[in-house]
Amino acid sequence: MLKILKYSFYDLMRSRWSYVYFLFYLLLGFVLLFLNNDVSKAVITLMNIIIVLVPLIGTIFGIMYCYNSKEFTELLLAQPIPRRSIFLGQYLGVAGSLTFSLVFGLGIPFVIYGLFKSNAIFDFTLLLVTGAFLTMIFTALAFNIAISNENRIKGFGYAVLLWLFMAVIYDGLFLISLILFEEYPLDNFSLVATLLNPVDLSRTLILLKLDISALLGYTGAVFKQFFGTNAGLVISALMLLMWTVLPVWRIVFVAKRKDF
Repeated sequence: MLKILKYSFYDLMRSRWSYVYFLFYLLLGFVLLFLNNDVSKAVITLMNIIIVLVPLIGTIFGIMYCYNSKEFTELLLAQPIPRRSIFLGQYLGVAGSLTFSLVFGLGIPFVIYGLFKSNAIFDFTLLLVTGAFLTMIFTALAFNIAISNENRIKGFGYAVLLWLFMAVIYDGLFLISLILFEEYPLDNFSLVATLLNPVDLSRTLILLKLDISALLGYTGAVFKQFFGTNAGLVISALMLLMWTVLPVWRIVFVAKRKDF
């Protein structure tokens, strides 16, 4: 598995799109950190970009890599190599290269700016951790779509629809439900609905860490009461981990039984 992971990682790192992805975050980090006196505002701006862009890039890169490397994968399947090692190696290679570009692209301006000497290091670290989780989650979901659909057009359509639902449509449905049932106690419903979407969960954790939950009104107070506690942070971390592990487990489960 390590050899396949290494090959997939270096294969993507040699791609010009990986350099574009890295340089985009590098320039974005320099611009926001060096031209903005308030680090919290820079983190919020980065959050708004990462929450939308990272899942999209993870989904697109994951689905493209699966389809473009189909012939190579079939060649590996003809060798005495466990299927688990093949698909886990490819997934970790793709997710690892994207996470590398994200973390180092934003981490270099972070180090040069000297944020490690201030309290903003915790906010920035949480931003990078949630970005890494989103990368791994949506890359795994993209692999699941590619393995389950032989038709490339249909697979790309499902992948874009998945990102659109998680990043945009889910929030709209969530807000509509809160408005329609505003006469009922929706505290628990709001918490569960947030935990069930990794994009919303990541956004909420970062906003609460920045101490601007007051802007969210009554809902923000409820979130602060839950996510602001140690138990809430542990549950949130476990949910992000579960969102990562379950799609990866399904990749292995489907790959073992699929007739390629």
